[in-house]
Amino acid sequence: MSVELHLPDLPEVPISLGPAQNANTRPRMPWHLRLRDVFSAYLPLLLMALLALASWWLVKNSPRPIAAAEERPVSSEPDYTMSGFALERFAADGRLRLRIEGAHMRHFPATDRIEIDDVRIHAVADDGRITLAHARQAIGNGDGSELQLLGGAEVTSDDGKGTPLQMRSEFLHAFLVTERVRSHLPVWVRLGTNEWRAGGLDYDHAARKLDLAGPMRAELAPRAARASR
Repeated sequence: MSVELHLPDLPEVPISLGPAQNANTRPRMPWHLRLRDVFSAYLPLLLMALLALASWWLVKNSPRPIAAAEERPVSSEPDYTMSGFALERFAADGRLRLRIEGAHMRHFPATDRIEIDDVRIHAVADDGRITLAHARQAIGNGDGSELQLLGGAEVTSDDGKGTPLQMRSEFLHAFLVTERVRSHLPVWVRLGTNEWRAGGLDYDHAARKLDLAGPMRAELAPRAARASR
């Protein structure tokens, strides 16, 4: 058995959504909120761009490295001078080993050489023996261990046995450390009471050797005269 129910028809009621809205449309956000969203989305890109610009500006305006300065040639002029001076060198135990005096001295840095006017030298050997020297001018190395004596040069010492030794010339090359004297110009030498005139000399105190170059002339005292003296 079937039962059918018949419901009365309901009237249609129209629904109005308004002229500017429909079921799928959202309300528009205010402009400042939309600007905030755009700025937030592009902020990382803007920061990267600013960093790149700042790096470029720093590279462009940073000071350039200074080019390596070319080495200036050492001046041929003296870098210092002294007048009325006296230079002294002492041994480790405090004993005087060398004294150099002069009217004027000039030091040349290009060659580390010194020039001395009116030079006077006082040198003391290890055994206490004293060597004296003087000349109108001297040219030598910076420490004074090697001097070329020019003009009226004279070196006075002894032969190690107490016999006086004198050497004179217009040029004497004195090596004060090794105790050698050389000359290629005419020389006058006196050893004790004997005298020689020669064309040059080479004296080596350590070897007790005196070599004279010709032409040579000698004045030797007789043995009796030497013994009496």
